[in-house]
Amino acid sequence: MSDSTPLDTPQDGLDAGDRTALLQSFVVETDERLMTMEEALVELETRPDDVELLQAIFRDAHTLKGNAACLGFGRVSEFAHAVEDLLQRLRLRTVAVDAGFITVLLQSVDAMRQMVPDAVAGAEDIRPSHAALRRRLLSAAPQAAEAGGLGVGERDENRRRVFGRRQGEAREWAERTRTLRVEIGKLDQMLNLAGEIATAQGRLKQLLRTTLGRTGDEILEAHRETDRLFIDLQELILTVRMIPLGPLFRQYIRTVRDVSRAHGKLARLVIEGEEVEVDTTIVEALKDSLTHMVRNALAHGIESPETRTRAGKDPMGTVTLRAVHEGGHIVIDVEDDGAGLDRRRIRETARSKGLVADPHALSDDEVCRLIFEPGFSTAETLTNLSGRGMGMDVVRRHVEGLHGSVSVESRNGIGTTLTLCLPLTLAIIEGFAVGVAGDTYVLPLGSVLECMELPRSERRRVDAQGLIGFRGQPLPYLRLRDVFSSMGTPPDREHVVVVTHHRGQAGLVVDTLFGEHQAVIKPLGKLFHDVPWISGSTILGDGRVALILDVPSLLRHTVSQTPVLAA
Repeated sequence: MSDSTPLDTPQDGLDAGDRTALLQSFVVETDERLMTMEEALVELETRPDDVELLQAIFRDAHTLKGNAACLGFGRVSEFAHAVEDLLQRLRLRTVAVDAGFITVLLQSVDAMRQMVPDAVAGAEDIRPSHAALRRRLLSAAPQAAEAGGLGVGERDENRRRVFGRRQGEAREWAERTRTLRVEIGKLDQMLNLAGEIATAQGRLKQLLRTTLGRTGDEILEAHRETDRLFIDLQELILTVRMIPLGPLFRQYIRTVRDVSRAHGKLARLVIEGEEVEVDTTIVEALKDSLTHMVRNALAHGIESPETRTRAGKDPMGTVTLRAVHEGGHIVIDVEDDGAGLDRRRIRETARSKGLVADPHALSDDEVCRLIFEPGFSTAETLTNLSGRGMGMDVVRRHVEGLHGSVSVESRNGIGTTLTLCLPLTLAIIEGFAVGVAGDTYVLPLGSVLECMELPRSERRRVDAQGLIGFRGQPLPYLRLRDVFSSMGTPPDREHVVVVTHHRGQAGLVVDTLFGEHQAVIKPLGKLFHDVPWISGSTILGDGRVALILDVPSLLRHTVSQTPVLAA
């Protein structure tokens, strides 16, 4: 059977729907096995005599080969067979485990990651680069050249393995049946439904209060009970969306190994808190930022083995990915035990780029935060790893776009820690609602420090920005009424919401304070993706739409036009 068998062709008694479901399961399971193989191969490089580790890698390759053959993907099965034969030679000790073999096997994992989706999509042959890699595998394991077809017994065994019914895997299968893969689209629909229920409840509650008065006490009590059940449902839905960070963190085991070796360094990855769970949307959004941070640690943090040895350190550096829950947030550290930030070079770079007039007047914390400025880089040479001036600024903007924050702590000769603080979910945020010219806006509660009344002396100003005193310090402020070009006359009494941003604090002047508000986030339509300062929308209790403000973006955008904010 060729790899180009159409998905709607009945096979082995399966109709088109069953086969499609089976192929989806095969793709997911293969991806998991390849990830496990990849991690184990990197570990095997540091423990070449670990027989059990090598045995586990061999079993994964053997299972993948059989599963592919059972589904008619002969090219994938043949490639996996070549991998299996090389692993067999390593098991029998006819060749020794070394970095060269590990590299070839890791390249084979990458190839199979591409081959499986290709085969499922109907590709007839493997790519030329994959064919060349298979020839390299065969030359390293010559007895693989006589590879033949699967026997009836082995095919039957592999068929059972696909469906998870083999007797030897009964324990593993029992564990799998306790979990269920759910499409994100279905979860999003559930969450949207919960949001609609919340809207309907808010409107009902408002009507009960305004029309029934005291006679509606019993109805209000029933409403409170319904509200409690709704909250339980909402929390359950959010729990279903939560996934552990371990699989995401483990993807960087290979990254650390490959990148460090490519630049003449030795480094390993340590993972802590892999069981910590976070909303699946956060996990997807974190990938790029973590990649920047890990690569930055290897480029600027970890020293060469010779330098580390002279400093009395282990020649192999360590990059640690750590996750913990703190209240309603998740805190992720990317820590390295390298040389630490070079404050002298940071100051020189900041001066040469005109970022600050007198870098030596900055505190140590302010110097370290300069690495988050746009285009900032201390790399002396341009490489594929560093020197392009786009890493940490991208991280900061990306994290702030997730309603989070990023900070840095560094000690000379000991290392650097970058810390991300993020909400557990992007589906619901704790917000603070304000009113401006009859419209309602929601600020992420985590960015709000406190509120105060705008001094009368400032109400006569016609500028969009100004400066007031706040706890003995000057506080720059921005009028949202002017930012959004709102019509009408401002009220006699205006309020200042004090918010935090990466450079400190600022005030947002609003007409009305509505207070805390739990917002079910509704994404903006495609037509509104380029609207500045807005990160989403939510439905209020009265059915109206409120926009969720992107506070860091709003303040960054107005800095050039409002010098007071940049002070």
